[in-house]
Amino acid sequence: LEERYRKRYLDLLMNPKIREKFLIRSRLLNELRNFFENNGFVEFETPMLQPIPGGATAKPFKTHLNALNLDLYLRVAPELYLKRLLVGGFEKVYEIGRNFRNEGMDAHHNPEFTMLEAYITYKDSSYLKIFLRDCFRSLVKKLNDNNLIVIYEDNSIDFSRPFEEKRYDDLINEFGDLDVAKKKLIQPTFVSGFPKELLPLSKTLEKDSSKADAFQIFIGGLELVKAFTELNDPIEQRKRFEEQEKLREKGDEEAQRFDEDFLEALEYGMPPAAGFGIGIDRLAMLLTNSHTAREIILFPTMKPKE
Repeated sequence: LEERYRKRYLDLLMNPKIREKFLIRSRLLNELRNFFENNGFVEFETPMLQPIPGGATAKPFKTHLNALNLDLYLRVAPELYLKRLLVGGFEKVYEIGRNFRNEGMDAHHNPEFTMLEAYITYKDSSYLKIFLRDCFRSLVKKLNDNNLIVIYEDNSIDFSRPFEEKRYDDLINEFGDLDVAKKKLIQPTFVSGFPKELLPLSKTLEKDSSKADAFQIFIGGLELVKAFTELNDPIEQRKRFEEQEKLREKGDEEAQRFDEDFLEALEYGMPPAAGFGIGIDRLAMLLTNSHTAREIILFPTMKPKE
């Protein structure tokens, strides 16, 4: 099986089903762009080489720029740069591109992977639930011959039904671990009620300041979306960054970095906004009934033979 991934050119020549999966992935990206542009979003490109790797709780890859004798990092997320565009006056922005995280590899994780991240001003997480539900339904219709039922790993997933709602605390109490609960969330499901410490860039709930105003979407046991109402208070964001720095000092390599330039951008004024990320590789897995990300990444990272 590994030889198929190492010599993908032969895999594509000899296996029409694999060729079809990558054609579907290409159509998926086109349809996503059409949906976002039809909804008034503008696509931008932000830096992949960053002086401070921000926007996600993840361990970065480090490199060095000889021309400036400067350490840089491959981005773990485009979030903080896209938010700077909101400060600059754009109201609906998105980016489809590669992120890089120096973490473990398994069926759902590759060190470089593709994400769509989007931000919209004057909206909140409740708006995003409706927007993302409509986005998924539109995609599935376009890619599945107008049929809203998708077969994934012997499960029949019905996108025409209302998305289920689950609470983080309830899942932890029932399963002990969200990773275990993921495998049980087959039909489209919103999971909310995350502790604010897990999402240091999100606002908290008005009724409970210990919880983030955020949700994730699980479908077919896959975590596909993370979304929240964005924190735009520079004083509170500074406090959150300071808390993350304390975690780093204790040895947490995934804690988020303190970004003074981003805080200055917030001080100029970022409008209220909501944002989200969609894992493109996992979405492609779902829509092609693939059981590992290596099936839908053309040239996945592989362990050397020797």
